[in-house]
Amino acid sequence: MVAVAAEEVALPGEAEDFLTWLAVEKGRAANTLAAYRRDLRRYHRFLTGRKRATDTARTVDVDAFVHSLRDEGLAPTSVTRIVVAVRGLHRFCVAEGLLPTDPTADAELPRPSRGLPKPLSEDEIERLLGAIVGDGSPERRDRAMVEVLYGTGLRISELVGLSLGDVDLDAALLRAFGKGSKERIVPVGRLAHQALAAWLGPEGRGAMEPDRWRSRDDSEAVFLNRRGGRLSRQGAWGVIKRYGTEIGVGAKLSPHVLRHSCATHMLDHGADVRTVQELLGHASVTTTQIYTKVSTERLWEVYRSAHPRAGGGS
Repeated sequence: MVAVAAEEVALPGEAEDFLTWLAVEKGRAANTLAAYRRDLRRYHRFLTGRKRATDTARTVDVDAFVHSLRDEGLAPTSVTRIVVAVRGLHRFCVAEGLLPTDPTADAELPRPSRGLPKPLSEDEIERLLGAIVGDGSPERRDRAMVEVLYGTGLRISELVGLSLGDVDLDAALLRAFGKGSKERIVPVGRLAHQALAAWLGPEGRGAMEPDRWRSRDDSEAVFLNRRGGRLSRQGAWGVIKRYGTEIGVGAKLSPHVLRHSCATHMLDHGADVRTVQELLGHASVTTTQIYTKVSTERLWEVYRSAHPRAGGGS
C-alpha cells in the first residue's frame, strides 16, 4: 500500500469551508490561499497526532503546536504566519456556530513582528540600476522592471501581472491589481516612464516576442521571459537578486525591497503618509507606517519646525 504524501492529506470540511470563505468573501489571492492551506495541513497533522480535531482542540493543544513550531527552528515570522491561519480557522468556526469556544483565545500566541524592513539607500538604488549595462532586449526589460518597481512601489506580483492594457504611456499611468484583486491607478515617474517606453518599443519587448504565442495571456503580458511567455514572480525576483549580488547588496534584498525603498525615500523627502498609502495600495495608514521606515532625522526636523515649544531657541 502506497502511503499518501503529507501534503496530499485532505483537510477537514471546516478548514475547506474557511478557505472558501477567504477566497469568496475576503478576496484573498491564490498565493495567500495556498500558504493558508499548507499551514492548516501542518496544524491538522499535529492535531491528528494528538488524537484531536478542530472541534476537540483545546488551548493546551494550540500551545503545544506553537511550541512544536519553535522547536523545529522556524523563523518567528513563519511561526506567526502559521498561527494567524490557525487562529483564523477557529474564529471562523465560532462565528459559523461550528464551535462553542475558540481555543486560541487564551493560547500563548506569538505577537506579530513589528520589525521594519531594511530599504536600500538611494545610492544603492543608483548602483543597482547602474549594474544593468547594455541596450539589448533583456537589459531594457530588466531596467524597466527595476525602475517601475522603485518608481511606483508595485509589488513584484503586481508588476508581472501587468498586461498591455494596464499601461497608459501617454498619461504616464499604470493600473495595478493588488491583494484581493483591488484595482488602483499608479503614476509613473519620468525615469520609470523612459525605461518602460524603451522596453515596450520594437527593440525591447518586440525583439523578445515569439513567432507564435502560447496563450493570449502571454501575448498581453508587459514583461516577458526569454521564451516569450509572461515573466513569473520568481523570474522577476531572480533578475533583481542577480544584479543586487553583482553590486554587493544581495544580503539586503528581499522580493519587496524596491517597494520598501520607494515608500521610505518618498517619506524621507517629505511625502505625506496618506499619499504613500494610496500609492502602495494599503487599506490602512497604520500598515504604511509599519511597512516603511521614516528616518529619525526627518521626524526631528518636522517636529522642531512645527511645534512652538520644540525649537532650540530660548
